[in-house]
Amino acid sequence: MDKTALSVASLTDEPDDLAFWLSKTPQERLAAVEFLRTVNYGYDPTTDRLQRVLRVTQLGTD
Repeated sequence: MDKTALSVASLTDEPDDLAFWLSKTPQERLAAVEFLRTVNYGYDPTTDRLQRVLRVTQLGTD
C-alpha cells in the first residue's frame, strides 16, 4: 500500500472507481475483496476453523 499518495477532489466530482476496478485483473479484484474482508472482520484462517468433535463410545454386547 502506497501511503505517500494523496488525492484531493471535490465532493461534486463523479468518482472514477468503476474505471479503476475495470482496469484490474479478476485476480487483483479478488485479492482486494479478500483484503477488505480480513480488515473488516479480522479473519485469521489459522484460528477460525470448524472444531472437530471426538466421542469415544463403548460397544454394547447384546
